[in-house]
Amino acid sequence: MKRGTRDVFPIDISSFKHQKFSLDKKKLSQKELQALRDNVNLCRDAIIFFTAYAGAKGLGGHTGGPYDIVPEALIFDALMNEKKNKIVPILFDSAGHRVALQYLMAALKGKVKPERLLHYREHKHGFYGHPERDEKLGIHFSSGRLGHLWSYVNGVALANPDKKVVVLSSDGSMQEGGEDEAAKFAVAHDIDVTVSIDMNNVTISGHPSEYMHGYHIEEMLQGHGVSTSKGNPEHLQHLYQRIRAALLHDGPSALINTRKMALGIHGLENNPKAHDVLKPANAIHYLDRKGHDEAAHMIVNAKKKSHLLEFKGSSIETKKNRAEFGNAVNKMLSKMSKKARVEKIKVIDSDLAGSTGLNKIHDKYPEVFLQGGIMERNNFSVAAGFGMQKGKQGIMSTFSAFLEMVISELTMARLNESTMLCHFSHAGVDWMADSNCHYGVNNFFADNGFWNDSTRLYYPADTHQLHSLVKRVFWDKGIRFIFTTRSPTPMIFDAKGKELFKGRKFFPGKDDLVRSGKDGVIVAYGEMLCRAVHVAEVLRKKGVKIAVVNKSTLNVVDEAMMKKLLGMPFVLVVESQNERTGLGSRFGTWLLERGFSGKYAHMGTNRLGAGGITEQLPWQGLDVKNIEKKVRSLLVKKKRGRKK
Repeated sequence: MKRGTRDVFPIDISSFKHQKFSLDKKKLSQKELQALRDNVNLCRDAIIFFTAYAGAKGLGGHTGGPYDIVPEALIFDALMNEKKNKIVPILFDSAGHRVALQYLMAALKGKVKPERLLHYREHKHGFYGHPERDEKLGIHFSSGRLGHLWSYVNGVALANPDKKVVVLSSDGSMQEGGEDEAAKFAVAHDIDVTVSIDMNNVTISGHPSEYMHGYHIEEMLQGHGVSTSKGNPEHLQHLYQRIRAALLHDGPSALINTRKMALGIHGLENNPKAHDVLKPANAIHYLDRKGHDEAAHMIVNAKKKSHLLEFKGSSIETKKNRAEFGNAVNKMLSKMSKKARVEKIKVIDSDLAGSTGLNKIHDKYPEVFLQGGIMERNNFSVAAGFGMQKGKQGIMSTFSAFLEMVISELTMARLNESTMLCHFSHAGVDWMADSNCHYGVNNFFADNGFWNDSTRLYYPADTHQLHSLVKRVFWDKGIRFIFTTRSPTPMIFDAKGKELFKGRKFFPGKDDLVRSGKDGVIVAYGEMLCRAVHVAEVLRKKGVKIAVVNKSTLNVVDEAMMKKLLGMPFVLVVESQNERTGLGSRFGTWLLERGFSGKYAHMGTNRLGAGGITEQLPWQGLDVKNIEKKVRSLLVKKKRGRKK
């Protein structure tokens, strides 16, 4: 097979020299240093290629993080290869977006063929956007939610008292409170763990040195009693000596490796944009300069897959509600004077402003915007505390996956009668290329108060309903959650083909009858509503009249709508939330309590993901074909009369 085709990895990684370093060795020889240097260059070239190749195919990904930490990772690996060093042979990494390095190491160790790397982030290929434990693929741990792994590794160390354990971290991961707790625990119990921190002074939102004054990792760790070493990780001999000293130290130690992000990548050094996947032009420039013509050629000729779908009963045009949230809030802020905005509103970002729409607020009304860093628990409580006083409210946002982190803070905010508006984007599983650790499927955890609680969970159907929702609930008391998907959604049409929610007022707690019908009803919301409408439209042409209800207020029973549903032959709830904790797990009870005697069924996210973009919902059985199949199974068969 000719090189340069899609089926052959275009960079020959067989030239990688597998190294083995003993901790007895105080210094690497020039031969060992040169081999290490060659390995670093080879690995970085490969990471540039296959991450950018995935990006060129429309799969996204992350380049800068895995590219950065190659030197320290290879030295740790070489030390792990020498069994007498007694190091647990797993290179744990608390920053999941560096997973490309884990996949490359698996290929270098012969766990998978290099060609498998061409399918990075593709559906059902195992190489997801974050590490997910799969021993056959050479991935020995799961991670991805920042700040969660050091404590876990402390436990691994307790289980291996005769060995050292290594965990890779970052100045982003270290912002989370979990890392602080892990450091204190490690010192208190004299745990032999070595933490290697990539301090490139870059997170998604910018440079921590600029937005988080006083954030000094070395001083923080030293304050807890952790032995620290700071230096330039690109100086390989010095890096080896620092790593060796850390591993020989009794108790917890930390390596603070200061470097510019994306060192050597033209136009992206020290740039937050390098955190994401390299754009084809940047990758091609890099690969051409390094002589990897075939790799550059593959990126040039990569076929980008369209992820946009069309549904009957909805517009072809789509918009991202998560991005539009900022514009909706800006409309409300525009009605206030600058003085009033500053006094009454505080918007707290969790390093995800570009993904949750808060960047729109920052750009237009910077006086109300605060960069809170990667600290969801803190940011949630700060927003709640600001909203404790009457007439003030905090606004915060992050991904729905991280709602699971703030449940205790939510309870305290509720007990303090706080007023706050929370935007949790990336709800459900649609377009969730990072897969399981970023699934936002337990949003109903936020509904953990009592029946007299004013907490509200809202999930708008499209951009029109989002704007009317924000306008209506903006000054409501209590805690309001607004959920949006990662994927764009179309505008929902009414039965006459007009945009249903355009100019329509939003009424909290009221469900919307999107389609009428007598043969059964689908209750849906968010990105599943357009799919439910599609199924209703398809079946209507076949003589089956299915009603569709949009339940945009998730945790309030609309008694008027319930009364209409009681006479239906069946009710089917379709959502992308966890089947065990979502709307469907409670909606059937609501129906039974009111005397429903028809059939009831529920479809939701029900198994671990398998990567991909638009493949996530079909993988869960939540595509239109499976919804239609479920509806047909619930239809009451009409009895045929006997012929005389």
